[in-house]
Formats: sequence, C-alpha cells, structure tokens
Amino acid sequence: MKKIFWLGSSYDDLPEFSKPAKQNAGYNLDKVQRGQEPQDWKPMTSIGRGVKELRIHCENEYRVIYLAQRNEGIYVLHSFVKKTEQTSLKDRELAKRRFKEIPSD
Repeated sequence: MKKIFWLGSSYDDLPEFSKPAKQNAGYNLDKVQRGQEPQDWKPMTSIGRGVKELRIHCENEYRVIYLAQRNEGIYVLHSFVKKTEQTSLKDRELAKRRFKEIPSD
C-alpha cells in the first residue's frame, strides 16, 4: 500500500468537507493506495503530468487533486469544496505550485 504525502494545507482543508464527503474521499484514496482506480476522477494535465482530480458528489461538490504515479507514494496537492462550474484559477494555481514542490525522481 502506498503512503500518502499531504502537501501544504491539503490535509487541514478536509474538515471543510461534510462527513459523507470525507468518508468518500477516504474510501477512494484507499483505493488509489491499493493501485485501484477511484470511483470518479478526471485527468488534470493542466496542473502536471499524471495529476488527477478525485470528484466527490454529495450535497456539494468536493475535489482532491493528487499525483499517484510516483513509487514513493501518493501526493495530495489540494483538497477543497468546489464552488464554481469549473475548477477556479486560484485552486488550479495552488495545485500547480504544490506539484512543483514534489522532489524529482
């Protein structure tokens, strides 16, 4: 099972998620740790190669942006409550900055 590395405030932002959304995020991140595909995701190539967005649909929309292609573990770049139709520029830029913090292979 792969280790999870939480970058920046990505772990501390989870309390903003509702209880069902936190459970869904945990369940799907566990799947990713085990090498399986999460239930609902899309690629986020605008942030970086191999970056994916876990999509959680509860009473609101929630997102967890992560990179799972590294041998040492999964890097969670950003977790947030999505409030607009498209992922906001602020959220994308934050994830990009954190992506650049990941040590090179």
